[in-house]
Amino acid sequence: MLVQELPRAIDLLEAFSTKPAPLDFVLPGMLAGTVGSLVSPGGVGKSYLSLEWAVLVATGVNLMGLDFDVKCGRVVMLCAEDPADALKHRLHALGAHLDVEARRQMSVNVDVFPLVGHPFDLMKDSCFDWTLERACGRRLMLIDTLRRIHVADENDGGEMAALLGQMERITARTGCSILFLHHTTKAAALNGQGDMQQASRGSSVLTDNIRWQAFLGGMTKEEAKEHGIPEQERGQFVRFGIPKRNYGAPMPDLWLRRGEGGVLVSAGLTAVTKTKPRTVTRLAVARQEW
Repeated sequence: MLVQELPRAIDLLEAFSTKPAPLDFVLPGMLAGTVGSLVSPGGVGKSYLSLEWAVLVATGVNLMGLDFDVKCGRVVMLCAEDPADALKHRLHALGAHLDVEARRQMSVNVDVFPLVGHPFDLMKDSCFDWTLERACGRRLMLIDTLRRIHVADENDGGEMAALLGQMERITARTGCSILFLHHTTKAAALNGQGDMQQASRGSSVLTDNIRWQAFLGGMTKEEAKEHGIPEQERGQFVRFGIPKRNYGAPMPDLWLRRGEGGVLVSAGLTAVTKTKPRTVTRLAVARQEW
């Protein structure tokens, strides 16, 4: 059975002589049919950001101000961290930023499943089959959060590789991209290193085995001073960037501001452009862990 699932070898002569179709990106630099992650400390706004990505892919409405020509499609969200009532409040706040047509498109193209209170483990056949079925015909699946869909050891590279392998099986069979939300390490959050690839909590496999990783982080006092933001307003601003982007050109980080109801919209601040990437070994981060 396994042999039947394996692909054929690439025809090299055809590859040499035939120009391939342009790469299909679901999000900036995130190739269709792949697995990626959004990493941030708790409470920064990654759940709201995932809702806004659902809006972007399902309707084309770009609340973040991304420089990206989106190809629309259907979206499914597996929300395992927040109960249905909380999700309804967020969706209501988001709806205030959408016109009647965009709301209609959301109702047709997006399915939101609240999984809180329902035991879920993607490593189990029943949960895998259910998730596979939800991914069929979808362009993007958003999982909030990674920790809530498995019972494995996050620090065990083998177990995390197996978990990512389950997601890759789904993307390979359906063509649906999977984006999972995940937390940074405590050390990275405390030391302002959340914009690094290595900031992802748990085994390095969670970064090394995927080809796209984004981050969301709060505004520091230094950044607030640089942009002239009063201290009492600093908590309303967050920075979004893509430190790991194996396909496509790099893009500047974006500043977002929390609007009414917590919705993240373009802050209108000058984009952040890194002149020299910050790097740190995972050993150095681990030594700072609590």
